[in-house]
Amino acid sequence: MPYRRWLKEAVRKVQADANRSADTHLLLFPLPEHWGVDLYLKDESTHPTGSLKHRLARSLFLYGLCNGWIRPDRPVIEASSGSTAVSEAYFAKLIGVPFIAVMPRTTSAEKIRLIEFHGGRCHYVDDSRTMYEESARLAAETGGHYMDQFTYAERATDWRGNNNIAESVFRQLERERFPEPAWVVATAGTGGTSATIARYVHYMQYDTRVCVADPENSCFFEGWTTGDPDVVCERGSRIEGIGRPRMEPSFVPHAVDRMMKVPDAAAVAAVRALDRLTGRKAGGSTGTGLWSALRIVAEMVAEGRRGSVVTLLCDPGERYLDKYYSDAWLAKEGMDIAPHAAAIDVLLRTGAWPD
Repeated sequence: MPYRRWLKEAVRKVQADANRSADTHLLLFPLPEHWGVDLYLKDESTHPTGSLKHRLARSLFLYGLCNGWIRPDRPVIEASSGSTAVSEAYFAKLIGVPFIAVMPRTTSAEKIRLIEFHGGRCHYVDDSRTMYEESARLAAETGGHYMDQFTYAERATDWRGNNNIAESVFRQLERERFPEPAWVVATAGTGGTSATIARYVHYMQYDTRVCVADPENSCFFEGWTTGDPDVVCERGSRIEGIGRPRMEPSFVPHAVDRMMKVPDAAAVAAVRALDRLTGRKAGGSTGTGLWSALRIVAEMVAEGRRGSVVTLLCDPGERYLDKYYSDAWLAKEGMDIAPHAAAIDVLLRTGAWPD
């Protein structure tokens, strides 16, 4: 098949996937109504590949196809600890090209299974900091395309609208009692989601503030507070999908209003509280954002400010049963979630964050 005919058909297939997909739900987290603060979770786990990264993968494939970078029969290669690779494997299979995920050996077994289920191949590295170079090497060796989500995430997404995640949230809030949220909380892996949300807020002239929650073993918080784009972190993040050892090109620090550093144990306590209160399991990235959102809720209650807060349910917790829902894994990591679980209980009972 001539290349241009193949390209036209590949773009059609990727766009058709968007047409087949309904919007994701905006879930209300249970808080007392008299507090005057509503907390929502944008449930991105309902995408066909089960995570927020489905939107990103679709955008990256369209970007790569329309730039002429993705070619028939040549592999697409990505550096990913899991969810982006799952979604990209899905789109690679959809258009009929091979896919290779370059990932740490510590990636959860369920994510590996899902990548392989969609026809992808996993290529492991022992040091997560070498994922970039290894991906570029494989692309050069195979004649394939290194997708490089960490560079292109913020460029590939249309932040002005076109049903991006920010536009979707604001549309779904239109009939709520606080339709323009006081805060939107995101987490950062590539940084593309926080960039899209912050740019959309500024473009639409909303008063909404954007907070980015950063896990342990990640340099985004330090880079944001110091203004140093060259800051690095010596260890990889234990919260799969977020946290990076360097300031990624897709992270736009000046666009966001606030950052919070979140202990990994607090993130785990938050997703377990979410499961207990709503019956929904979620991954550690959701817990990182939810912990920060709950802190903001407590601040608003203490100051008597009414309004809404939105955070993201990034992917399902069933992918992490051997990690964040495993007491044995917590013990192995030396992670004590009890103090953080107690803090959440105090907040939900009293509306105040414990000192």
